[in-house]
Amino acid sequence: MKVKPHPLPPDECAAPGGEEPAAVQAAAEEPASGAVVRPEEPAGEGPATAGPPDAREDAPAGSSRKKSALQLFKFLCFSLSAGVIQLASFTLLYNVIAWKNWWATYLISVVLSVLWNFTFNRKFTFASAGNVPLAMALVTVYYCAFIPVSVFGGNALEAAGWNGTLVTLLMMVANFATEFVWDKFVVFNDPLLKKIFRPRNKKK
Repeated sequence: MKVKPHPLPPDECAAPGGEEPAAVQAAAEEPASGAVVRPEEPAGEGPATAGPPDAREDAPAGSSRKKSALQLFKFLCFSLSAGVIQLASFTLLYNVIAWKNWWATYLISVVLSVLWNFTFNRKFTFASAGNVPLAMALVTVYYCAFIPVSVFGGNALEAAGWNGTLVTLLMMVANFATEFVWDKFVVFNDPLLKKIFRPRNKKK
């Protein structure tokens, strides 16, 4: 009679100490044929998702345009208020008091409006905390060029028969357009002024 071998219990097939035989471990760790092993990604970091390139590039440009538009609106509002001061003072001197010296009445009204315009635009429109005396000097440079041109040009138009108030309005429009460019890109451009007027280190 043939004696069948008694099968060992499953727990006795394992290696001593409860460890699986090395061959079984190697087979378990070996990837299946054709399987692609992907490197583990760090915890908490998903795949990088890039947003639309156009949206990323247009964001700074849109913000810059919005800021420039807001500055132009504020400058317009303060210039209109300064224009009221200039026109009122000119009308008082030229029409009410009847001081028919156009260039003198125009010059006085311009100075009054410049003081008003500079103060509010520096604080609210361009929010410049730079060197105030330097900014005032640069505004003076602008008006040293604008006032002679507008005074002699306007006086010539008034002498040619143009209405004095109309000439003043034309000079105010020219003043608004040119001064906005000068103030934005020169007078209240703090990075530019710091680069030009930065103190140089003295050599010892």
